[in-house]
Amino acid sequence: MTSSVFAAERLLFTPTTPDTDAIPLIFAFPNEYNVGITSLGYQIVWATLAMRDDVQVSRLFTDIHEQLPRQPEIVGFSISWELDYVNILNLLESLDIPIRAKLRNDTHPLIFGGGPVLTANPEPFADFFDIILLGDGENLLGNFIEAYQEVRNADRQIQLQRLAQVPGIYVPSLYEVEYHTPDGEVKSIQPIDADVPTIVQKQTYRGNILSASTVVTEKAAWENIYMVEVVRSCPEMCRFCLASYLTLPFRTASLEGSLIPAIERGLQVTNRLGLLGASVTQHPEFEELLNYISQPKYDDVRLSIASVRTNTVTVQLAETLAKRDTRSLTIAVESGSDQLRQIINKKLQNEEIIQAAINAKAGGLSSLKLYGMVGIPGEEAEDLDATVAMMRSMKKAAPGLRLSFGCSTFVPKSHTPFQWFGVNRQAEKRLQLLQKQLKPQGIDFRPESYNWSIIQALLSRGDRRLSQLLELTRDFGDSLGSYKRAFKQLKGQIPDLDFYVHTNWSTSQVLPWSHLQGPLPQSTLLKHLDEATSHFRSASKELQPLNS
Repeated sequence: MTSSVFAAERLLFTPTTPDTDAIPLIFAFPNEYNVGITSLGYQIVWATLAMRDDVQVSRLFTDIHEQLPRQPEIVGFSISWELDYVNILNLLESLDIPIRAKLRNDTHPLIFGGGPVLTANPEPFADFFDIILLGDGENLLGNFIEAYQEVRNADRQIQLQRLAQVPGIYVPSLYEVEYHTPDGEVKSIQPIDADVPTIVQKQTYRGNILSASTVVTEKAAWENIYMVEVVRSCPEMCRFCLASYLTLPFRTASLEGSLIPAIERGLQVTNRLGLLGASVTQHPEFEELLNYISQPKYDDVRLSIASVRTNTVTVQLAETLAKRDTRSLTIAVESGSDQLRQIINKKLQNEEIIQAAINAKAGGLSSLKLYGMVGIPGEEAEDLDATVAMMRSMKKAAPGLRLSFGCSTFVPKSHTPFQWFGVNRQAEKRLQLLQKQLKPQGIDFRPESYNWSIIQALLSRGDRRLSQLLELTRDFGDSLGSYKRAFKQLKGQIPDLDFYVHTNWSTSQVLPWSHLQGPLPQSTLLKHLDEATSHFRSASKELQPLNS
């Protein structure tokens, strides 16, 4: 079974034959193969390692693996989804490695993690990792391997001390966190000695050659897809958005130097093309890119595009997609309320949203998926009415176009101006209200689970004390009930669920990730927060500092 899965892969790079003394390294994705191999981040890191002759890399997934080294020196995980932490703990145990970093000794491999989840806020998972790579792999990976080579034969503590000197490499055990009380706020986060940096800076790759698939396979969740990263980050900077704030600045791939050569390479092995990025249509030469893909020689290509900016949905875009076997487009509108869009800095008018529906239909698409959100800070009842009214107008303006509205609950994310807000307790009721009003209109309403949003908020704002909780929930299952049960068991030892999820935090308190620096300093985030709250209707101070 295993060999047939790996045999089905078509590689777009040439692996190197490792040297005899290459570092034996396992690179894992904590989910099944068909999910993991669809992650562009995982593909890129694996290919980068496989092209180095000083590393012997083996892949590991929850269902299959390549031949693993008997004594790996390094085991790495790429993490795209918060709840995969359960699989990380299971995989470590299957390799006979203690799940807590402090229980490992010189006979155990160094355990590192990277990816969007850990770059955002690694703290709930910090006790399980020796090393966390913050930011873009392009720069970090080579620096990590080279620094490791220098201390390869030293003992574990010396290795960690040396690796902590590399920009973007975070070694959690070298930082001490103090709390006001066991179940209170963080008091301070300090390095344990003078030669460990006080602040770890996320690393940003600034080149104009972005990533593209290194492998194409029919066994992937998106069968035979070849993915090309068109842009990285997003210039819009919606106040809640991690994908924009955490990955700034906005970077675009060079059309001639990166995109076209990459697409030509990929289309030699498959006819499925995916254009990736938080805001693909904002590439300055997007029209030229579309024209390029519209050539008759690519008539059999099936094209899919990640979320596009609403006011860039032209008839031409819709026609190109329809001709390339795409039936629907996804746009993020957040809300139908102008007021709310001002609060979150979403530069968009209802007319533009309605026009997108008209253009999508005129270009031959059969459906339009919209993404919205409830519980945005400052949201009032009339904002929900405005969303329903907007959806009605779209239905009327583009009859026959299938509309679906996917809606999540606002979840605070680290390194964004909304990191200090808690989850709105009314959010679940608001999702039900939208459901009641939109269903009869023939609009397919798809709410994201409110309970899942609560767990997401917990992990998104969590600190190191949560590691105890995560170990308990592993045995209880991954429902919200399990987390509540674990909180009950740990009462008095850690803050309650409410503290992490619903409480508005004071802008003067020490945040769990205060020692980890994203692209923007806290002073800028506070400015953006003030700008947002200046648009609140009511003067109810939503951000009152907690009584510390």
